[in-house]
Amino acid sequence: MLAMLALLQENGQMSLSTLATELGTSEATIRRDVAVLASQGLLDRTHGGARPIQGSRELPVRLRDGRNQAAKSRIAAAAAKLVPEGKHAIGLSGGTTAAEVLRALHHRTDLTIITNSLSIGLEAAEQGQGRVLIAGGVLRSNSLELVGSLAEATLRLVNVGTALVGADGLSSSGGLTTHDDIEARTNHTMIERAQRVIAVADASKIGHVTLAKMADLSEIDVLVTDSNAPEDELARIRDLGVEVVIVPVPADPKTATGS
Repeated sequence: MLAMLALLQENGQMSLSTLATELGTSEATIRRDVAVLASQGLLDRTHGGARPIQGSRELPVRLRDGRNQAAKSRIAAAAAKLVPEGKHAIGLSGGTTAAEVLRALHHRTDLTIITNSLSIGLEAAEQGQGRVLIAGGVLRSNSLELVGSLAEATLRLVNVGTALVGADGLSSSGGLTTHDDIEARTNHTMIERAQRVIAVADASKIGHVTLAKMADLSEIDVLVTDSNAPEDELARIRDLGVEVVIVPVPADPKTATGS
């Protein structure tokens, strides 16, 4: 069912037959799954198909955790190696890839973790990080991020050595983007306070633009992504002065064929 939600998020409205073909199953199975997901408020049923919930193309965080997990883990491991040794303050945005970065830093008890993500802040404390600062604000239920003027005011009071930020889209033309404008402003405040900014995004985000701009690529020092990202787009990103770090992952048939 998660794969179906991901397809709808990427493509918008789709017919049952197309979903069945993409997911390698029968229309009867798709019809049953659509009914279940619609009853949970996770998609809208249409005549002969389904579409994302109107007004939002963002999956709740609980449904994003397993998507592209292998790539996210490898991206996080590479990004963690870019964090300087010794006492250091790092900023972590919300999102599943940023959460993987935190896990890759589990051995670093000399870090100060600064985040506006409730889930990342709690996990950092459970992980035994020496100091954790969670910016206050209004809680977004979809992302479990604290956003708004209070969160921004808190972030303006701190100095971040390295910010590691996820995104819903990252492109040479659109910069770093996310699904919510208030969340974008809050994360941009963290970026402004950082001496170095590392964007972490798997291939599914590269070349895509979503609703709200979080930052221009001129504000990003490094992008860590995976080998399924489109090479032409990565070349354009490099041309804008961003260092690109690519981690190897198994080939995705869709990206391999250019689709």
